[in-house]
Amino acid sequence: MQTTFVLTIVVGAPVVATLSLFGPPLPTWPARAEFAVRVGAVVWILVALGVFLYARSRQDRPSTDPE
Repeated sequence: MQTTFVLTIVVGAPVVATLSLFGPPLPTWPARAEFAVRVGAVVWILVALGVFLYARSRQDRPSTDPE
């Protein structure tokens, strides 16, 4: 869960900033906040799915830790 949170911030902040520069006009703070939440939600879903699939693929591999 921490990985998902950190990756969402690291990936999402630049994505929101870039899209806000070239996207629709955002004249008010509520419009800016709504835009950030909508874009951030999409980023969060994509990051969460990516982290889940990565963790699932790592779970199937045998451990290389000698005991």
